[in-house]
Amino acid sequence: MIKKRSVLLYIIMALVLSMVLVACGSNNDGSVNTDSGDNGGEVAGLTEAFAEQPAMLTSIGQSADVEMIKALMDNAGLEYEMDKMITGNDLGDEKTLILAVGGSSKGLGAAGIDADGELARTKELIKAAQDKDIQIIAMHIGGENRRGELSDKFIGPSAASADYIIVVDEGNKDGLFTDIASKNGIPMDEVGSIADAIEPLKKAFK
Repeated sequence: MIKKRSVLLYIIMALVLSMVLVACGSNNDGSVNTDSGDNGGEVAGLTEAFAEQPAMLTSIGQSADVEMIKALMDNAGLEYEMDKMITGNDLGDEKTLILAVGGSSKGLGAAGIDADGELARTKELIKAAQDKDIQIIAMHIGGENRRGELSDKFIGPSAASADYIIVVDEGNKDGLFTDIASKNGIPMDEVGSIADAIEPLKKAFK
């Protein structure tokens, strides 16, 4: 009798646990509970080339990531110029603007600008690019180490205004980029490493 009661108790406990998991939203399959920020929307990768050359590469946040993206662009054989501090007034015949997004307090200091000033430059630059119908690609390749309050300040406006997002998966563990891309209908490709970012970058250009 005791054994039968124990088995029955285990069955009841298992059923209750299953009901609790369903009610709370289990994340074991990689999905995100909508109650935690509604960043579980689906995002499609880029399906066809849209960007044109020449391009302009700039830093958003003044991290060293811009130099790594420069190396990727060199290896991809893309026609571009790089100006870490370009403003909207400096935009010329560029067809595509590539944003290397990642904040660095050291980089900002070396550039002689604070975070608020860099954010203002970012917003003004993006608006000028949009006014000139310049395509925007936002890239975040610094991974988890390039996340945090400083970088996130630049990620929001940059990613939300992009026509395409490329992100290294270590920098998207919390689903921030997925959330932004989903809410704004922006194609996004997530890659495993910095080196892997070269392929989606090349495929973005006609």
